[in-house]
Amino acid sequence: MAAGGVSGQPRVAIAGAGLAGLAAGVALQRAGVHVEMFERTRLLGGKATSFSVDGVEVDNGQHVVLGCCTEFLRFADTVGMRQVVRMQPRFEVRLLSRGRRPAQLVAAPLPAPLHLAPSFARYPLLTFTDKLRVGRALAAAARDPNPAGTVDGWLSAHGQSAACRSNFWDPFLIPALNAPLELVAARDGVFVIRTAFLSSRDAARIAWTTVPLARLAEAAARRLAAVHLRSTVTDVERRNDGATALIVDGGRRDDFDAVVLAVPPRRLAAVIGRAEPDLAAQAARFRTQPIVDVHLWYPADRPLLGAIGFAALLGSPVQWVFEKAPGYLCCSLSAASSTVTRSEPQLASLCHEELAAVLPRLRAVSPMRVAVTRDADATFVPEPGMRRPVAATSMRNLVIAGAWTDTGWPATMESAVRSGSAAAATLLQRLRTGGIAVAREYAHAV
Repeated sequence: MAAGGVSGQPRVAIAGAGLAGLAAGVALQRAGVHVEMFERTRLLGGKATSFSVDGVEVDNGQHVVLGCCTEFLRFADTVGMRQVVRMQPRFEVRLLSRGRRPAQLVAAPLPAPLHLAPSFARYPLLTFTDKLRVGRALAAAARDPNPAGTVDGWLSAHGQSAACRSNFWDPFLIPALNAPLELVAARDGVFVIRTAFLSSRDAARIAWTTVPLARLAEAAARRLAAVHLRSTVTDVERRNDGATALIVDGGRRDDFDAVVLAVPPRRLAAVIGRAEPDLAAQAARFRTQPIVDVHLWYPADRPLLGAIGFAALLGSPVQWVFEKAPGYLCCSLSAASSTVTRSEPQLASLCHEELAAVLPRLRAVSPMRVAVTRDADATFVPEPGMRRPVAATSMRNLVIAGAWTDTGWPATMESAVRSGSAAAATLLQRLRTGGIAVAREYAHAV
């Protein structure tokens, strides 16, 4: 198939239909590019999708964004789906622990970082001394955005007790980073603290989609010229300083003016091993951590989690639980290396016991239905000293995208969208430099 789309449009191929690839595709299509997407599975959305389990559509994980996730929210608006993103009017979380009454943290109408001070002063799960310890760590995060070492080491260096960790830091940092804190670079943990809690009063507001995640991906995909599902990109053919063809499924060769590879690091290493050996070697070094989500349906005539609709579980392998409908609870287990290989009955029993320990209404009932979703390689581990690649490659018409690339954010939906936008902006600039006409108004959009 010859390069060049309708009416001379440049033709760009995107490998990977996750949020990174979709964000890149939407930006490129808006710039007047003919975009064709290739996805090796039957689903759109990558790690943020949904599928049917026993006739019920479930997300492949309870994905949330925060008020500071500005690029994800802008992307949802661009594809006409902002109305299905439910955002808290203010930061408010409920924290549950065995043998204790529920606690809450709520933002007050004060500027950051004072907005959490009144609620934190009343927080019953920490002593006065521990609250002072947390306060000193927050002040240290505000002073130094680039500490050395690991998050675990940083917390120890700032005197954080076991209670500080389990009752304050763990429920926010472990899900955000999806890795044991002894493996994560301190600068990434401090980034989360500074961005979510210290930057503005609204930054930590929690938002989630009120429809299955696949609807967001489908809305984005409808804006592209073509989408090819069950089509695996296996290789990129290099000639001189650019990519000339995509090799798809069994050796089929398809010529494009440019290529975006929006795939996980190991997949990228396999695809570009011959064309970009240094980048492939860098990508192959990335380590990953799993996420498990356990969906439980209980009989319920009213919500089990109250008006907020979600809660953190302290000192539990279930970090968060979300009530997606009355009686339908989704348990999220981050950094789940110790649970990802357990059977569905084992995971259901574990989560039911953890929920019943903090929700008395569940002690006399059993779930009517169970579903488990798991991703053994959900996100990369942001280790100390890690170098994440930028969108540009040594090939003038090939760029990469993915939540694992150098966005400055941990592996989140926000990072995925930012990477796609950066890839599109980089590629549009290169196309323009190479004499290919694209809409200038989008050439620097990020």
